[in-house]
Amino acid sequence: MKGQPKVAFIGTGGTISSLGRDPLDILDYTATDRRLDAGGIVAAVPDLARVAEIVPVPFRAVTSPAIGYAEWRDLVLLCERVAGEHPDLAGIVIGHGTATLEETAYALSLTLTVDLPVVLVGSQRPMSALSTDAGLNLVAAVRTAAAPASRGRGVLVVLNDEIQAAREVTKTSVTRLQTFRTPDFGVLGHVDGDSVRYYRRTERAHAPGTPFDIRARAALPRVDIAYAYADADGTAVRAFRAAGAWGLVAAGLAPGMVPPAEADALEEAAGAGLIVVMSTRAGSGIVPLSTRLRERGILTADNLTPQKARILLSLALTVTQDRATVADLFATY
Repeated sequence: MKGQPKVAFIGTGGTISSLGRDPLDILDYTATDRRLDAGGIVAAVPDLARVAEIVPVPFRAVTSPAIGYAEWRDLVLLCERVAGEHPDLAGIVIGHGTATLEETAYALSLTLTVDLPVVLVGSQRPMSALSTDAGLNLVAAVRTAAAPASRGRGVLVVLNDEIQAAREVTKTSVTRLQTFRTPDFGVLGHVDGDSVRYYRRTERAHAPGTPFDIRARAALPRVDIAYAYADADGTAVRAFRAAGAWGLVAAGLAPGMVPPAEADALEEAAGAGLIVVMSTRAGSGIVPLSTRLRERGILTADNLTPQKARILLSLALTVTQDRATVADLFATY
């Protein structure tokens, strides 16, 4: 329709692209291994044409557990290319599986080079399901990407009519539609019909303009996550060091503690030159830089989840191995 905003749609696969055996197949739909590409998803939601001029952009369609650094880098390059090819683009929407959606969103929020709204969207039910949330989620994401108020807010995540910040949002339920939450701070805004309303913004820095340029980088420095539990004895920490880890994130017990033997292994790793960051498995809350952590040479992840702390530490290690500078990056991003 003439005068509509132009929005690019990149499909990476996931539930939002999936086709199950029948309309009641909402749990085992991946068994069919049938997924729509970007053009097929757009065609399946014809009412998108009433919202914006959609430019489908080919990518590979996979399950979200198969998405990692290589896809993040390629998406950075693809967004850059699409923005260059369409100077009148209002925004970009990326369809994504929900399992790793928050990780891709945060990685892109630190590495994108385009100064456009970029919105990640997924669904909890496949496109073929009775009462699927795929279509309306996609409409809401396109509306958000096209909204002038979305500019300058970093990468956004839109599902269930809620707009969340990439740094803060996390998946909290396996199958519920309201799975994506921001435990500490709440949503940025809502999509109510054709209205995109914001009520707050995230204060942490984001792309473009970060020091993290991954466009020509084959891989990130290896960073692993050691999950804390009763009687954890440092075996995982030692195994990660032997595997060549440059850094470690501890998913500690709240408020940022681990069993004594695990703590000794983390201190040994920090003493050997690895950057060690303490987060928490609790799912929310800030890990304070306690005297004990400081004495052991361990940094704090602030309120980042372990999986997001891993991303930031990996990217930080591409620009510095100085512990104080890494700490500053965690305070900034």
